[in-house]
Amino acid sequence: MPVFGQILGIEGTAWNLSAALFNRDLVCLTSRPYSPAQGGIHPREAAQHHASAMKELLGSVLKEPEKIDGIAFSQGPGLGPCLRTVATAARSLALALDVPLVGVNHCIAHVEIGCFATGCKDPIVLYASGANTQVIGYLNGRYRIFGETLDVGIGNALDKFARAKNFPHPGGPHIEAQAKEGRYVELPYTVKGMDLAFSGLVSAAKDHKAPLPDVCYSLQETAFAMCVEVTERAMSLAGKNEVLLVGGVGANRRLQEMLRIMCEDRGAEFFVPEQKYLGDNGAMIAYTGKLMLESGTSLAIESSRINPSFRSDEVEVTWRQDTSGPATNPDPSHLTERRGAEAVVTFCKGVAKKRRIAKRYRVTALDKRLIAERTRAEARLIHAARRGGVPTPVMSDITEDTIAMEQVPGTLLTDDLSKKNIREAGRMIGLLHSAGIIHGDLTTNNLIVREGDRKCVLIDFGLAQATQEIEQRGVDIHVLFQTLKSTAPDRSDDLKAAFTEGYAETFPCADEVIAREHEIELRGRYL
Repeated sequence: MPVFGQILGIEGTAWNLSAALFNRDLVCLTSRPYSPAQGGIHPREAAQHHASAMKELLGSVLKEPEKIDGIAFSQGPGLGPCLRTVATAARSLALALDVPLVGVNHCIAHVEIGCFATGCKDPIVLYASGANTQVIGYLNGRYRIFGETLDVGIGNALDKFARAKNFPHPGGPHIEAQAKEGRYVELPYTVKGMDLAFSGLVSAAKDHKAPLPDVCYSLQETAFAMCVEVTERAMSLAGKNEVLLVGGVGANRRLQEMLRIMCEDRGAEFFVPEQKYLGDNGAMIAYTGKLMLESGTSLAIESSRINPSFRSDEVEVTWRQDTSGPATNPDPSHLTERRGAEAVVTFCKGVAKKRRIAKRYRVTALDKRLIAERTRAEARLIHAARRGGVPTPVMSDITEDTIAMEQVPGTLLTDDLSKKNIREAGRMIGLLHSAGIIHGDLTTNNLIVREGDRKCVLIDFGLAQATQEIEQRGVDIHVLFQTLKSTAPDRSDDLKAAFTEGYAETFPCADEVIAREHEIELRGRYL
């Protein structure tokens, strides 16, 4: 592979205009942030700021332009006007210096600079920034999105609350400061399988009558616990033992602490880069651009259009050679114990006892509430699903945190992803939705292909809900499709088609739900 010397990286997806030089290490990094007079980021004003500051910014970095071997720029995702300003500058420089140009995915750049700065090798990444909240992991040549926000990024969510309370921009540090004096009050907690949502939480926090420090504390505790829960679930699904925190919200000490505790309890390692690499910065663009250029990836000027909705899993990762994959699960009928992200299931003489584990990273009152609510709801909805014709384990006993049920002999769907099995899974989920229930955690680890009749038995109803909403059904299917895309990327389209065929057999409104799932997938995160 060719070796490149100094690479110039220009970042300007949103509020921070930044440039850096990278060789074998960071050579130079400088930033010119845009700060709105009031309210949030105004895309046109931010772009005007970037345009006016660009010459001075680049002049402070490019002391010896003849030593530059390539230009990297943030191609997306981001605010269109800001991205266009940065792309124009990058193209002009590439032409003037006669060097290669490369467009970098902003999200992947956060991951790569985080790995560089901390030394982690194959992490599950919690990317928490203003506009993005994603749980990302490398698998089979791409960075896969295991879970993400379904509405607004966590940083923007915090900023919306901060604006309502007249805090300056950015609001996160002011919320964190207030939270140090607060106590917990109950707020909505919205996790949908591998995905999460913040809008309801923010609305409830804005309207809450408790003292401001208490609301700030509870907002943080709730939002961060949601992020950590989804991160842990991705670790369990992918079989990885490293967690990396990146993005501007990653500077929050409480979020770092919660992830560290979760990793300690799972025997995993936690990594967070130093402050200069956490927020949006030119170093991450320069470093990732260098990796891409040295692996043979570059852009012709005419192909360098910006992509405001550029997703991490669209990028072919040519600079990584490893082929790590998800952990293989043993036959569940021969286990004595199985630990998931939320519970431990012990097996003895044909009985499975599922006990929810207390989470040290969650505030005690919230943790107890979730354990009790999810245990009761799970038992109630397992019973309702069976009445609707869905194969589920038969329950024999229920306590505050434990459900005893039959041990289902068979193989996890994760380890037997045939089109026939996926089609049968679609039929079962169609029956579930016809019964007015959404599963809430519809991953391939929560379906067992039963011995004998080869029926797909649905397990783990811990996040299930009784609802007739098309949106919730779409999210249910979206979670499964994301899992298929992450664990079987080469066959995911065929498997999704097989699932849809089976789903349509047993659910009359299948077309409407599948259309909604597609809409959910296409929703932008810059809201």
